[in-house]
Formats: sequence, C-alpha cells, structure tokens
Amino acid sequence: MKLYSIIDEYGYKDYSYLDSLLELAIKKLKIDGAFSITFIDDEKMHEMNLKYRGIDRTTDVLSFALNDGETILEEVNLLGDIFISIPKMKSQAAEYKHSEKRELSFLVIHGLLHLLGYDHQDKKSEEEMFGLQKEVLKDANIEK
Repeated sequence: MKLYSIIDEYGYKDYSYLDSLLELAIKKLKIDGAFSITFIDDEKMHEMNLKYRGIDRTTDVLSFALNDGETILEEVNLLGDIFISIPKMKSQAAEYKHSEKRELSFLVIHGLLHLLGYDHQDKKSEEEMFGLQKEVLKDANIEK
C-alpha cells in the first residue's frame, strides 16, 4: 500500500523520480503513516504562511503534522500534509546552482522530517535533521 499521495496543483509534472525517493525514505526512516505532498504556487504559499505562521511572505515548504511524530492507534496513521512552492523551488535551485530534481527532493525530505517531529530550532536539532536529509539524498543518489 502506498503511504503517500502527490497532488500537483501547480502543473509541474516533472517529478516521477519522487516515487523511488519516497520509497527509500519510508524504509530508511521507518515511516508507518500516510501523508500528502501538494505542489502549489507562490501566491497560495504566501497566503498559507501568513495565515498559519503569521509571516507575510512566501516560503519554500510548509509541513502540517497531525500528530507531531507520535504514533496514533488508528487504522491508518495520518502524519500530515506537505506543501511545496514550485516557483520558490525553481528559484532556489538556480540560486544554489543545482538541479530542480535535487532541490525538490531536498524540500520533500525536509517536509517529511518535519512531519516526523524533526526540527531545526537549535544547532543540535538542525545538525540531526540536516544530517538525515543528506543521508537520504545520498542513498537516493541525488546530490546535484
């Protein structure tokens, strides 16, 4: 059973590689819950960032965890939803001089780790989270 869905509201279309990345991440991170990933535009991301975080600008990824990493004893453990701004992803890929594939993969794993309860509020938690992101991308052979 597939634990995730990808909803392309933006019309990006070039993300077929995410299936293998997500299957690898699910195994490596021992994920036992369902989640969604939705591709959106900057306008919708800006609105969501303002509404839910009080920040009046767009951002690259927002994660909405339903259980903050806790296991819920239901028929299906729903982890939450990840929203990714495709325009922001594209501009960051250009800015950091790497591929859109690498940037989108990074944002997907970053959002997924947030659903699992990881954060980067301090140096220690940032090192742990970014270390896991790097490991997953390396294991998936997505480094550039």
